[in-house]
Amino acid sequence: MLALVGGEGGAANKMEKEFDSKLRIQDNSSASNNNHNPQKSKSFAFRAPQENFTIQDFELGKIYGVGSYSKVVRAKKKDTRNVYAMKIMDKKFITKENKTAYVKLERIVLDQLDHPGLVRLFFTFQDSFSLYMALESCEGGELFDQITRKGRLPEDVACFYAAEVVDALEYIHSMGLIHRDIKPENLLLTADGHIKIADFGSVKPMQDSQITVLPNAGSDDKACTFVGTAAYVPPEVLNSSPATFGNDLWALGCTLYQMLSGSSPFKDASEWLIFQRIIARDIRFPNYFSAEARDLIDRLLDIDPSRRPGAGPHGYVSLKSHPFFKGIDWKNLRDQTPPRLAIDPRAPSSGAEDQDSSWNPSHVGDGSAKINDGNGSATSMSEAGSITRLASIDSFDSKWQQFLEPGESVLMISNVKKLQKLTNKKVQLILTNKPKLIYIDPAKLMFKGNIMWSDNPNDLSIQVSSPSHFKVCTPKKVMSFEDAKQRAQQWKRAIEALQNR
Repeated sequence: MLALVGGEGGAANKMEKEFDSKLRIQDNSSASNNNHNPQKSKSFAFRAPQENFTIQDFELGKIYGVGSYSKVVRAKKKDTRNVYAMKIMDKKFITKENKTAYVKLERIVLDQLDHPGLVRLFFTFQDSFSLYMALESCEGGELFDQITRKGRLPEDVACFYAAEVVDALEYIHSMGLIHRDIKPENLLLTADGHIKIADFGSVKPMQDSQITVLPNAGSDDKACTFVGTAAYVPPEVLNSSPATFGNDLWALGCTLYQMLSGSSPFKDASEWLIFQRIIARDIRFPNYFSAEARDLIDRLLDIDPSRRPGAGPHGYVSLKSHPFFKGIDWKNLRDQTPPRLAIDPRAPSSGAEDQDSSWNPSHVGDGSAKINDGNGSATSMSEAGSITRLASIDSFDSKWQQFLEPGESVLMISNVKKLQKLTNKKVQLILTNKPKLIYIDPAKLMFKGNIMWSDNPNDLSIQVSSPSHFKVCTPKKVMSFEDAKQRAQQWKRAIEALQNR
């Protein structure tokens, strides 16, 4: 038998055995990596080997990003000195949240994709706590960082980056896959400045996919499961329509807009307000956008996904021939000289970077990622200035509208656990602009409670104990909550901002 992401030698504990039983598949050394049959297969030969490494074989450096059940860390192999972007996934969380199929699918898809515009998977392994994927390290960082450092990108630079994304997306779609989370944070840059698409944790194979999908490895089979990131989610997803290639093209339009302006086209104060702007297609173009850029973005952000360039009957020909891409040599795109990267002024020298192994806990599968803020207290990555990556978001559904008053709008909403001494109950926690803080039984759609609001922090305060756990404290009661998407600090900031309005 062959474990999905490799097996560490020696006796495994009970949790490891239980997890392995869900992830094991039959090895078949004669299976071809060029097998593009769309049907599911019971045998598969991995191109990226499953190694017997341990995390102690690597020097761990800076954290590239943090998700709801994973971290991506710079890792240097001690013997070969090869550098990887190590994706470290928490087994316990994956099992508890039923994410096994998603992890399995991501590993299988990455193994079969082969394009210079996509991050490569080199090998995998596991231990009692974590699953590890050794991915190509893109030393140029995220496109998001380039936009942030430069404020906004010149049009010729944005054109080059957009062209490389289009080139990679054309390949992904030709393989019958929808990425479903295209955004500047998932567009990485090589050391010489070429774009590579990363993070296939939300990928969805279509019926005619050329990717071999194993049993019990697949994304959701529902017509529309809400995945992605709020500012880049297309309106059809909010309206519960089936996933299509047009989903990625909408996100491409949002990303191009962000490259040229410095912010996403539907940016607003809360996810709920962002969704309202998306549904209303409330787009405001800066006057410095060229006519070609404005036209392309306008077409990519068409309400009808079938009319977006790249998704219509003419396929990617209509997208690549758009006047915005005039002068792009599509056949030799990866041989062209990319734009010069803006260096992070806080970055250490290359010599210091090589010695950075400060993030090296005894084990890395504990589901937390904290750093010291210099005052002896641990803070989340987002507090320290890095961006916390979330695997999915909550949609504001019209069913919650009944609990609001006319003219009242939602500032923040999450499905959280209300922690009690004997039982933990799932509730929908809602913060509104009234201001009001209420929680609802999501199963019975019943109002369960109203937390007495006060602008005085002595009468209403938020205590954060971890990225997932926070307490709402009032003179009469202290209520504990767990947000699986690690937004405890976001809740604290949202409530305190409303108190200080």
